[in-house]
Amino acid sequence: MSETGQANGHTLRLPPHLTRRATLAMGGGLVLAACSSGGGGGGNTGNTEGPKELEGVLFGTEEQSRGPAPEVEGATTGGTIHVLTEAGPEHLDPAQIYVSHEMMHAKLLHRGLTGIQLDAQGNYTVVGDLATDSGKTSDDGRTWKFTLKDDIHWENGSPITSADVRHSVERLFADFIAQGPKYLQGWLADDPAGYRDLLPGGPYEGDHLPDDVLETPDEKTVIFHFKKPQLDLPYCLAMAGYAIVSMEGDTKQEYDRAPVASGPYRIDNYSPGRAMTLVRNEHWMAETDPIRHAFPDRWELSYGHTPEDSTSRLMADRGDDQYAISFSNGLDGGNGPTVMEDPQYADRLLDGYQPYVWQLAINQDRVKDKKVREAILHALPLNGVLNAYGGALGGEYAGGLISPLLPGYQADYDPYGKLAKPEGDLDKARALLEEADAVGTTLNLYHANSAEDQQWGPAVEAALTDAGFEVNRTQGPQETYYDEIGTVDNGLDIYRASWGHDWLSSSTVIPPLFDSRQIEDGAATYAHLRDEHVDSEIDRISQIPDPEEQASEWWKLNTHILEEILPVVPGFFYRMIMLHGSKVGGAVFNDDIGSVDPNKVFVADA
Repeated sequence: MSETGQANGHTLRLPPHLTRRATLAMGGGLVLAACSSGGGGGGNTGNTEGPKELEGVLFGTEEQSRGPAPEVEGATTGGTIHVLTEAGPEHLDPAQIYVSHEMMHAKLLHRGLTGIQLDAQGNYTVVGDLATDSGKTSDDGRTWKFTLKDDIHWENGSPITSADVRHSVERLFADFIAQGPKYLQGWLADDPAGYRDLLPGGPYEGDHLPDDVLETPDEKTVIFHFKKPQLDLPYCLAMAGYAIVSMEGDTKQEYDRAPVASGPYRIDNYSPGRAMTLVRNEHWMAETDPIRHAFPDRWELSYGHTPEDSTSRLMADRGDDQYAISFSNGLDGGNGPTVMEDPQYADRLLDGYQPYVWQLAINQDRVKDKKVREAILHALPLNGVLNAYGGALGGEYAGGLISPLLPGYQADYDPYGKLAKPEGDLDKARALLEEADAVGTTLNLYHANSAEDQQWGPAVEAALTDAGFEVNRTQGPQETYYDEIGTVDNGLDIYRASWGHDWLSSSTVIPPLFDSRQIEDGAATYAHLRDEHVDSEIDRISQIPDPEEQASEWWKLNTHILEEILPVVPGFFYRMIMLHGSKVGGAVFNDDIGSVDPNKVFVADA
């Protein structure tokens, strides 16, 4: 999944023991063990101890999938929570949601067949959300059956049925659905690149997926059929991009601005790019929901707040800001040290590592010479980039594409010596350009208009210019940034394309970024890599049944992509430290979403 470019909180060096592993539990689904800091159930923290190991992320049972959600100590009902954040959502249609700040909105509005439950002890479990459990499979993961719960409704009071689920799946094949995840569609078609051919145009002309792909034999039952085992399906369906859409309420493209809610809140008022008001969905029943609470009466979200603005306001802690959080703004680099060192803020801090790796994509359709790409890498001042996110407090330099939060990660990987020389090596960059007879090559550098991008953009432009490039730097709106770079014929050469895993497997990193068969407008293949060996390795590794072996092979492919091709330049691993108002209760860091958990927040003096 893509990040918003706003995760500019503090960080500490990842300790050597930080690893993630994955094993397959017979009969119990995929067991995913995680390490993190400030573990969701741990509440507020201002410590500097680094990540702490968490228990595994499990596929839950029917009992674990019943509502209500795990109790939040001291929670009260009522009042209004305010949200100060930089970018507003470009998409509210679940099928178009694949960016972190949009996912935060989805946590309040939408529900899916499954979801991730975070309990008070910091344990994460994939549970049935609208479904009675996390799914049942009887043939090694090729067939999955889900049964819908009773008493689940849309915001207008109509029941959520299997027809809505079928429609939600089938509309993923429509041409206008371009921005969301592609896993489920590709698995159902057994063709990640040509999946739309399975149901051209989606269900809007009366066509449907055949029963040997998707069955809905009654109002409560949904059965998926895959040609290959898909043991990650319960985790995949927990993504915001696979939340359920109302068949009767589907307005196609217009759904992006006015979706029908199934979650605890509905949209009362929305001014795109400026503000949104959420009020209770009276037809949501806590007894059916094992993930979400609905403590506040209202949510008032406002956009356009830079990290400097939100941090200053939350430090001052006056008026409505006492009841405020942010969805995606961390501490800004200027105020960050003061907040971290002043004990008065300690009980209002949340911290945790995020899944994202900052990357500079190099468009392979335009920058074809590897020596030129290496020159870009050596010229890139990683310290100048990281300074925009708080300097040494904003992240940890990255040598590879795979996060230290994932299985298979290997520390101290630095194939080009960037970690040893993060300021860049202009002499080496110029020598590579001279060797390639490419001094004076023009590069179109594009970034968003966020505070961070506007800081690192000029630093990167200056370094590339000093190395011998001619640089045309332009910027665009943060809200539509990933839509712009996600266009295949974008006319750009280099651009930030940070990415985070969708669940705890590098299968959600390497294939969506580098499988050439997935290249299309709206896809995450931002660098436009077209390499037959990489494609064949993706196919081979995806079918390795042993998770540890698979993780090891993903790491090897990561090294091949970087060392032999270099379609992107890794920058740093994100960390988020957030401040909230003094009258916000229940604020905990959720490692699955890399931010505060909005489903546990309450007004402390309501």
